[in-house]
Amino acid sequence: MERDKLDFGDGKIRQLFTAMFFPTLIGMVFNSALNICDGMFVGHGVGSNALAAINIVAPLFLLCTGIGLMFGIGASVIGGIRLAEGNVKAARIIMTQAYIVGAIIFGTVIVCSLLFTRPLLYLLGCSPVLEELATDYLLWLLPGLVFFYLQCAGMMLIRLDGSPRYAMSVQIVSAILNIFLDWYMVFPLGMGIKGAAIATSISCIVAGIMVVAYFIFFSDKLKFYRLRLSAKSLRLSIRNTAYMAKIGLATFIAEVAIGVMMVTGNYMFFSYLGEDGVAAFSIGCYLFPLIFSISNAVAQSAQPIISFNYGGGQPQRVRQALHVALATAIFCGAAISAGMWGGSGFLAGIFLEASEHAYTIAKAGLPLLGLCALPFAINITFIGYYQSCERATRSIIYMLLRGIIFMVPGFILLPELLGSAGLWIAIPLSELITTIIITLGYLASKPAMILKR
Repeated sequence: MERDKLDFGDGKIRQLFTAMFFPTLIGMVFNSALNICDGMFVGHGVGSNALAAINIVAPLFLLCTGIGLMFGIGASVIGGIRLAEGNVKAARIIMTQAYIVGAIIFGTVIVCSLLFTRPLLYLLGCSPVLEELATDYLLWLLPGLVFFYLQCAGMMLIRLDGSPRYAMSVQIVSAILNIFLDWYMVFPLGMGIKGAAIATSISCIVAGIMVVAYFIFFSDKLKFYRLRLSAKSLRLSIRNTAYMAKIGLATFIAEVAIGVMMVTGNYMFFSYLGEDGVAAFSIGCYLFPLIFSISNAVAQSAQPIISFNYGGGQPQRVRQALHVALATAIFCGAAISAGMWGGSGFLAGIFLEASEHAYTIAKAGLPLLGLCALPFAINITFIGYYQSCERATRSIIYMLLRGIIFMVPGFILLPELLGSAGLWIAIPLSELITTIIITLGYLASKPAMILKR
């Protein structure tokens, strides 16, 4: 396999970032296109209730995504520092430990979901009208979750190993396969929401196999390492995975926060606008991963550059990488906001017929939701920077502020002040307040933030 020529320690920062960013962005945009196509096929092929049912299950999927990204980011940051120190063996051990612990956690989630399906769905905001659809979707989604973990954690590690184009190919293959199977199972086969879930599971399995194949056959430095079965090895594994979780916890919170956003939004939209309101909100929830993916592409592209140079004691290169990432984040966030403001009718029409009441609600609300894109991109880039420099506490605090502490009260209070428009403004306002706090915090502590402890 032809390997990308990336020298994180001595290469020009802008060129390194560009080499990482475009493959990462393309892969994530394909994933976002998958989410949009999934919603489009389900919305037109099954109906608005099916969209609402998927929105009920989605927080569980986001929880699993958060676990995968938490260990992926944590292992990548620590592994990047170890590689900068020349300790390849330690980097391999870190990667192997991350996969083992993550697989155990995912297995537990799957078993609990099977045993407590109905209580879980109602905890997530399900109603009797949506119960059968949500159950079908959840049960057929579960078989692919362990493979989904392999993919989530693997993306960051493959990029750290110097192969962003292979990581991109995993995401593209998975997305294209999922889109085709979605269409085939929902329309020609008429399998409805169950078909959409089966399509997702199959694509997760294929992506997971591609990731494992990379580390077995194609990787450069990062390979699976046989761990010793001893008490000392177990203690080391627990210590390492706990530190990985600490480093990556902000990313886990980011996914959980999207889940909190969806659960809180489901309750509040249902309270003010009924099931049509939940269906309209689900369109925003389908589009939000596009905002997240593009912003996350910026943060993940800078992450191996920052962590490697942080581990190598090169603060000037760390600062330069942050500045390049922030400039890219500002451009991308502004472009997304403009697109959602000007194209709300088109975006709503992708999922629903213009004659449906949910379409009218979504068309009016999406421009307001789109205002979150610019501050969100800045927030995610800064949080990724702090993770890469082992400033886990700061990254966790900022993620909690934007994703839960400011957002949940906004969902509850703003509709009382602004009516239904307040439901859509809660997220942008939360992101903006967090951006102000992060910026002030960075400017106040800038000289100390890039020194390796």
